[in-house]
Amino acid sequence: MRIAVGVGRGDGGTLRTLAEDGTPAAPARIVPDLVAAIADQERAGAPRWVWPSTARLYPRLLDAGVRVARCHDLELVESLLLGHAGRYGEPRSVAAAWARMRGEPVPPDRPPPGAPPGQASLFDDDTGPAEPADDIGQIVAVHAAQQRAIAGLDGFPLLAAAESAGALVAAEMRHDGLPWSAAEHDALLTELLGPRPSGGLRPRRLQDLADRISAAFAPSSSPHPPPMEGASTLRPRAHVNPDSPAQILKAFASAGLPIPSTRAHVLKRLDHPAVPLLLEYKELSRLHTAHGWAWLDTWVSGGRFRPEYVVGGVVSGRWATSGGGALQIPRVLRRAVVADPGWSLVVADAAQLEPRVLAALAGDRAFTEAAAHGDLYAALADAFHDDAGGGLSARDKAKLALLSAMYGGGTGEAVQLLAVLKRRFPDAFEYVEAAARAGERGLLVRSRLGRTCPPPSAGWRELTAAGDDSGQGTAAQALRSRGRFTRNFVVQATAADWALALLGSLRRRLTALGAPSSSPHPPPISRRAPLGAPSSSPRLVFFQHDEVIVHTPAGLAADVTAAVHASADEACRLLFGDTPVVFPMEIAVVDRYADAK
Repeated sequence: MRIAVGVGRGDGGTLRTLAEDGTPAAPARIVPDLVAAIADQERAGAPRWVWPSTARLYPRLLDAGVRVARCHDLELVESLLLGHAGRYGEPRSVAAAWARMRGEPVPPDRPPPGAPPGQASLFDDDTGPAEPADDIGQIVAVHAAQQRAIAGLDGFPLLAAAESAGALVAAEMRHDGLPWSAAEHDALLTELLGPRPSGGLRPRRLQDLADRISAAFAPSSSPHPPPMEGASTLRPRAHVNPDSPAQILKAFASAGLPIPSTRAHVLKRLDHPAVPLLLEYKELSRLHTAHGWAWLDTWVSGGRFRPEYVVGGVVSGRWATSGGGALQIPRVLRRAVVADPGWSLVVADAAQLEPRVLAALAGDRAFTEAAAHGDLYAALADAFHDDAGGGLSARDKAKLALLSAMYGGGTGEAVQLLAVLKRRFPDAFEYVEAAARAGERGLLVRSRLGRTCPPPSAGWRELTAAGDDSGQGTAAQALRSRGRFTRNFVVQATAADWALALLGSLRRRLTALGAPSSSPHPPPISRRAPLGAPSSSPRLVFFQHDEVIVHTPAGLAADVTAAVHASADEACRLLFGDTPVVFPMEIAVVDRYADAK
């Protein structure tokens, strides 16, 4: 059963029961308390909720302690369908989809939840305009149109369900939060940077490095007279601001070492005493800027880090964040991710996910047989043992060849190793080559479930239509660049499909693992036990690309581990059916994230 949800003004709203194909199965009914009505219906039968945007409505339910099992997110599915039609970037709201259906002008989308408001005037009402009530008729019509479109696209029903499930997971992870020790974080920053500074000053360690960098650029002799007796013996020197690339470039040029940029790989080629200081300064400054005390104050509260995930924020289907940088937590900060007392972190990541996805996609018999083993690169190593790639182990040769095939490497050792891959695993090689050729012709390529790459721009088409004979001009470069993109897209987007299937399966299994709510150590994540998942249930609290973290009562860690393995197997079956390719999960049960790897 499906139930369409229209959010009204205030606490109320409208519900309408639908058949699986989207046709109305009962009259619409207005409810005075939308959250309570959804809670009652979820208890009665756990329908698939059809609503415009999980990101807009579900946090409201979570704040009231209500969790749902399934949904159909109209905005996310509309984005997938627009992408499949090569219409990336068009508005995806229900109102926009309704207007397209009727041939009317398409309104722009509303800002996403959490987006900064526009500039207010002096006499603006601080509360801002109220959100318009949803039109249940438009919701029902758009959903029915989506169901008709989805039914005709192989794999798309699963993609729509997985993307919608991902939206539920994202909202729940933000609500529950990743366990984070502010004390551990502060201690780490103090250890690396010195005490917390005030007034916008540099931390002590950064200032010390900045002073030493300036000293390293000082001339060996000074034209200034010796200091008077009792005065400081420090020699005057020019100040070099390590935060200013222009000053760094000028300082190196003055030292007779002109360089094109201050990138780390450029600096490492220089023999100068300032180089190690600059490299250390860059690393610590990056930590201070991206995850320093200001970040801690903004993003961590109540022992939880709650980032804002953006489902499908990357065209390949990978997630992004609109705040908090959850997908780029530095390794050094992982010691601040600490389980609650009596709880554990189950940290799991898919081993060599994208090469295994390629094996399953291509159906190359020799390649899939190798992918049935634990270490895929080691299983392929015999193909490269006696071939080119001097200085590398056979396993490293296999890894370099596979990554070059998927990402478009074609220089140096990679050329010779790719030739070996093409000879030994022709079907796997041809799969990504075909995707590259399609991209160079301006065609669209798709993931296993139908997620579609963006079409080339009008500028790209104009540039490549002119062509050039040298093979080295801008047109040829544009062709190769798009070929590299589509070559990787078919693999990376399918890996994103697999990860979403894993999340949906794991979320369902974790709900079933809920322990009695009388657990002595319930995590502080909800005002009351949400529907279908007691407060002592294991929780998905982190996800990035191919890695998940579950926060669980310690006594359920073994069950959670089994659930992760079973979910990976289920995701494999859903996408690839009966394949010999295995998708092993490397799992660690730890008290803190830093101990997992």
